[in-house]
Amino acid sequence: MNQNPDLLFLSHRLPTPPHNGAAIRTFNTIRVLSSAFNVTALCFDRVDAILEKLDLEERIDALRPYAKVEVFPIVQQQSRARFAFDHLRSVVKNEAYTIYAHDSPAYAHAILRARAGTRFAVVHVDTLDLARHLPLVADLPVACTHHNVESQLLRRRATTESAARRKYLEFQAAKLERLERHWLPRVALNVAVSEDDARTLAALAPEARVEVVPNGVDIDYFRPAMVPQAGCVFVGGTNWFPNRDGLEWFHESILPELRALGERATITWVGRCTEGDRRRYGGAGGVVFTDYVQDVRPYLQSAACVIVPLRVGGGTRLKILDAWASGKAIVSSARGCEGLRTRHGENILVENEPRAFALAIQRVLHDQALRDSIGHAARETVERYYSWTGIGRDLIGFYEEMSSGRTTNTPHVPRSA
Repeated sequence: MNQNPDLLFLSHRLPTPPHNGAAIRTFNTIRVLSSAFNVTALCFDRVDAILEKLDLEERIDALRPYAKVEVFPIVQQQSRARFAFDHLRSVVKNEAYTIYAHDSPAYAHAILRARAGTRFAVVHVDTLDLARHLPLVADLPVACTHHNVESQLLRRRATTESAARRKYLEFQAAKLERLERHWLPRVALNVAVSEDDARTLAALAPEARVEVVPNGVDIDYFRPAMVPQAGCVFVGGTNWFPNRDGLEWFHESILPELRALGERATITWVGRCTEGDRRRYGGAGGVVFTDYVQDVRPYLQSAACVIVPLRVGGGTRLKILDAWASGKAIVSSARGCEGLRTRHGENILVENEPRAFALAIQRVLHDQALRDSIGHAARETVERYYSWTGIGRDLIGFYEEMSSGRTTNTPHVPRSA
């Protein structure tokens, strides 16, 4: 190891391959921090059908250039009885379910073992989902990343559910908010991915320190390409609720308007899906499901229009950053592009009503000049604000301040509030 300070990275996932938004953020955060710190990463490994056929050791090896890595299963994902028990004790003990979902003695012992052998200057906690283990590092400078404001995300989801599910999700949202209010001021730094999320976190705990480090994109990996363009593309698996809800809204409300306009362009849904999804939604004329693909670039590059019809969610959409970096014209709902530096009519088209959304798609599909103008402005936006190189400099600066002892877990007023 070099003379860089040591950093303990606690993660709710092994982020290799970086195949979804959270994994992309986590992987690039480790990669960036490894240039200034010796990183020890303790990662849970989430059950994911996409990863089942991949060798675990190869996935760990892919992270080893940047960190010492240990991996642990999420016990409840391997046991229906444990899953049910975790929900039950959440209700009985009046605590957020996520505390029990990541309750792992093996993981806790690994934290204590790592601390016994290394003097860590900083602890990175990759989500407040790991709050169960925060007391084990509370005496060190801790930075907690908030990929979303989870209580807000659950409340938004609750509005789309049946009465019984809505009541339970609202219960969990209240418990998550209590957890957020407790821990936000007790860590040295809270990292939000957008100004909107930062303001929400600051409202929950005005005495907490909140800084914005946005999601980023590899602007060399995602680039515009001179290839034939046709049809629309959405990127995102239906296993994540906001994507599934977006698919339902598009299928039920936007697609009929688009077809009524006489538009017959193919709609390609890129990402993991089930046979049920194919049967229910694939019957709509011109809607094609790809299932999981390792490389989304060919789909983005060949699309005339990228669509993001999301009604719920939080944080920022890496799917938009990827499409922007690819120089694509995007039609999105306001919720779909929330938290990003959007300028309607310049680097994106933003519409919330089904007919207006359909009309915007039609404009993009048939107006080459509009596509080129929006795509050029989109690429300029990511180059200026969302390159991982620039984002990394800001993140390392915050963490070096913590490691130098110039900051502790003393509350600060957030600049972004």
